[in-house]
Amino acid sequence: MWHGRFQQDTAADLKKFSESVSFDWRLYPYDIDGSLAHAAALTEAGLLTPEENQAIGKGLLEIRADIEKGAFAFDPGLEDIHMNIEAALTRRIGDAGAKLHTARSRNDQVALDLRLYLRAETGAVQMCLRGLQRALTALAVRYREVIFPGYTHLQRAQPVFFAHHLLAYVEMFQRDFDRLEDGRKRIGVLPLGSGALAGSSIALDREFIARRLGFEAVSQNSMDAVADRDFACEFLAGCALIGMHLSRLSEDLILWASAEFNFITLSDAYTTGSSLMPQKKNPDVAELTRGKTGRLYGNLFSLLTTLKGLPMTYNRDMQEDKEPLFDSIDTVKASLSICAAMLGETRLNEERLASSVADANLLATDLADYLVERGVPFRAAHAVIGKAVALCHEKNTTLRALPLEDYQALSPVFQRDLFEALDLRKAVAARRATGAPSPQNVAAQLKKWETLLG
Repeated sequence: MWHGRFQQDTAADLKKFSESVSFDWRLYPYDIDGSLAHAAALTEAGLLTPEENQAIGKGLLEIRADIEKGAFAFDPGLEDIHMNIEAALTRRIGDAGAKLHTARSRNDQVALDLRLYLRAETGAVQMCLRGLQRALTALAVRYREVIFPGYTHLQRAQPVFFAHHLLAYVEMFQRDFDRLEDGRKRIGVLPLGSGALAGSSIALDREFIARRLGFEAVSQNSMDAVADRDFACEFLAGCALIGMHLSRLSEDLILWASAEFNFITLSDAYTTGSSLMPQKKNPDVAELTRGKTGRLYGNLFSLLTTLKGLPMTYNRDMQEDKEPLFDSIDTVKASLSICAAMLGETRLNEERLASSVADANLLATDLADYLVERGVPFRAAHAVIGKAVALCHEKNTTLRALPLEDYQALSPVFQRDLFEALDLRKAVAARRATGAPSPQNVAAQLKKWETLLG
């Protein structure tokens, strides 16, 4: 590429150290799409003849076919996917292939390839998010009538429907979906035509190229266009948040599958055993997913660190943007898909849950609300019910079994109808505010998600 300036060949160990085709080969379809659009713009500008453009197009499509069937030999000596394709094209069609790089640099070329790649992978990750949302919603529908103990501080707190708990994760993953969708606006800016940093004296119709490639905007500063990897950082941040949400879901599943909770049974197909202990059934899918979140965080921090001290414009450090991106995309897609498959075969242990929600302390707040509705200030009501719970511990009984006289000794406001506040299904049904887990609200949310997810 630069033999005109250099008197010595590149050292063999530097070639090995600096090559990127061993990993950036996966950009090949986007590099070819970008080159087809660039060739069309060169033809529009009269720099290629229609016949040369046709030869370039035919040659590039043949190269794509060869790569897809594993018949293309990548040469690390040519450094990257861009030069491998260009060299192969020139060998096949001659001088027309050598003209293709007119008015572009590898700097704007790789920026274009990366944007095309991330645009496609945004859609692929969104499809995986939808798959997990469908699995969560299907599990929620299957057990829509089951009441579940909600927790704060990992202590039993208040009753909710199991479906309501699962739909909390559906909401989380919807934010991830929307965040990726919003990021498309920053990805969809055409950098091609920016050259190495200052464009080219050969001015091509960049808007024509943008239309050909489906970009919504054209970069307005050539230096920023080749230096910008904000869109990649934003995408990695989205992956890191997906990983965090997957990790929280995994933690719940791991706890629920333990003998101490025993709320769910995971399928044999998505668990593993122990090489030593014959009784073990380990939630490896959830544990591995939880563990992979660290990689997603690390990939984001890796790219942020690579970029933080770079001067304008392109620096070779930026070659380090690809492996974190590739790894995060592979990790997120695999994690989302296998979690969805695992949930599809997960079963709820309803008898165990019925025993857990029989704990009347879950309705202590409902008793406080009973007093509030009869004019007692909430803080005073809170103190009264706290004393009632303490009395139950002292007498080794429950809020349901505590006699009316004991309640009335704590507050004369109590009447026999207080025990209606300790009816589990009535208590859940009373939670009717928007976003609360009443049967009507949960049913409406399930219907909404079933319709949206298809």
